[in-house]
Amino acid sequence: MNKKIRFLTEAAVIGALYAVLTIVSAVFGLAYGEVQFRISEALTLLPLFTPAAVPGLTVGCIVANIFSSVTPLDTVIGSLATLLAAVFTRKCRNITIKGFPFLSMIFPVVFNAVFVGFEIAVFSSADSFWSAFCLCALSVGMGEGAVVFSLGTALILFLQKNDRLRKLFFR
Repeated sequence: MNKKIRFLTEAAVIGALYAVLTIVSAVFGLAYGEVQFRISEALTLLPLFTPAAVPGLTVGCIVANIFSSVTPLDTVIGSLATLLAAVFTRKCRNITIKGFPFLSMIFPVVFNAVFVGFEIAVFSSADSFWSAFCLCALSVGMGEGAVVFSLGTALILFLQKNDRLRKLFFR
């Protein structure tokens, strides 16, 4: 198969999965706002396995955030956080501790906490921006961290142990 077609196909599948899983999370009230527990955030670790995950996650986040009830800016700010996290996750994929990419796992948590926390604080009615920012960043970061370090870890371990599956989907 042509490498460009394979890259675009991988990116499209990852983007579609991200968008669908975010929308499913939204059905349960977990995708948008101060408390976020997006199942789709486990996929933010896929740049460890394929460069196609960077545009795939970004486009998937854009599509998912179109449905955000927070603000239309969420489409831009949240997607920028996802793009930066995916780029840094990809760049640091070979930095591991005992074979596990802990550093790469931190990027989705930090970028989402800061960017999305900032966005929510700006549009909140709180008297103090900095208090609102700290609370929102902490809340978003905790939800992101919970998903990345639980479901994301499970995804990494699953893909690391299944060579055939990994080679089938990511080259």
